[in-house]
Amino acid sequence: MAVHPIDYRYGSEEMRRIWDEENKLQKLLDVEAALARAHARVGNIPEESARVISERANTRWVRLERVKEIEAEIHHDIMAVVKALSEVCGEHGKYVHLGATSNDIIDTANALLIRESLELIKRDLRDIRSILKKLAKEHKDTVCIGRTHGQHAVPTTYGMKFAVWLDEIQRHIDRIKEAKDRVLVGQISGAVGTMASLGEKGLEIQRFVMEDLGLKPVRISTQIIQRDVYAELVMLLALIASTLDKIALEIRNLQRTEILEVSEPFGKKQVGSSTMPHKRNPIRSEKICGLARVIYSNVIPALLNNPLWHERDLTNSSVERIILPETFVLLDEMLKNMKKVLEGLEFFPENIRRNLYMTNNLIMAEPLMLKLTERGMGRQEAHELVRELAMKAFEEKKDLLDVAREDRTVNSYLTEEDLKSLKPENYRGLAPKIVENVIEYVEMREAEEKL
Repeated sequence: MAVHPIDYRYGSEEMRRIWDEENKLQKLLDVEAALARAHARVGNIPEESARVISERANTRWVRLERVKEIEAEIHHDIMAVVKALSEVCGEHGKYVHLGATSNDIIDTANALLIRESLELIKRDLRDIRSILKKLAKEHKDTVCIGRTHGQHAVPTTYGMKFAVWLDEIQRHIDRIKEAKDRVLVGQISGAVGTMASLGEKGLEIQRFVMEDLGLKPVRISTQIIQRDVYAELVMLLALIASTLDKIALEIRNLQRTEILEVSEPFGKKQVGSSTMPHKRNPIRSEKICGLARVIYSNVIPALLNNPLWHERDLTNSSVERIILPETFVLLDEMLKNMKKVLEGLEFFPENIRRNLYMTNNLIMAEPLMLKLTERGMGRQEAHELVRELAMKAFEEKKDLLDVAREDRTVNSYLTEEDLKSLKPENYRGLAPKIVENVIEYVEMREAEEKL
């Protein structure tokens, strides 16, 4: 019976399949088979034995049920795999696991699981990149109010919002590529990393195993690959989660009834509340924000797994059984939901314009100050004058530009045409060009990825 929601509620079948017991067992067997082939290659075991071990190192021969049955007797998971594989290999079984320690198999198999998982993560990130690029192009000229400290600041564009997220997603794609060199490594180095059990050809055996599996050999290890590697991986996944959290949080805020500039999609038969039929809750975005918290919490145990006793102890093992699949499956769920949210994002142009003009042009205080300095007033003097005018406009609930028109000092510097030019739509700076630059950069990176 399923207990953890990642078994039945979160994550795609594709991602869950990577981390299910059957596939994990297969990866362990893949490493054992590669080890046998490496031994045969250097002349340590007969080629026939390596062939038989390789043919039978799969879950058609080595049944998960049998492995569990053995483990229940001996209380050692990898030795249970070794015994189960040896059983089906007959006389050739004596060469299974030759010279290896458990974590040679576990850590190398983990690298295979991580590689498959990162491919799914990267694929989803690329999908999100494409969606954000499209949104940035479509809305590079959609002027809206910018907000700092939760307060209206000066105008920006929706193109800027999407381009900021687009640029960040591209960095995550780059980070995955860069991290692979450090994360996708395996080892065959024995009980404390010295390769004493492998003899003079230990480095050669390790290299052959990793070439066979498409991994890099670790330069040095103890009984395990050092856990700064896994800590980096989990921190990278948490960083990706933080970007999705950021995007979802912004959409949730922009969907608030009082703002309602954009909204995540809401299905025709979707129910928002069990008691309030009118509700259109941003449940996907809220789920993204919620799951991010779990992923953040997995960073601490990943860091704590790095300092272990001497050449290693077992305190990291139970933790990694939880945090590796959990982090990947939950991030997969977040990515899939983010795609749905962004693909179906609804816009409310009338509310975007309403909010842009909500403060009676108080948001034009900065351009008013700059216009005064352009006409000869000192910057600090202009700042103080406009600050006083803005406070007056706020208290008297008047339009800032109307208050400015009534001020004698302003009139001595600015014409009516100057004041009429101060419109929110005109104060977007180089936003469209900045957005175009981001899109151009991302498209360049996309082209490089295809080479």
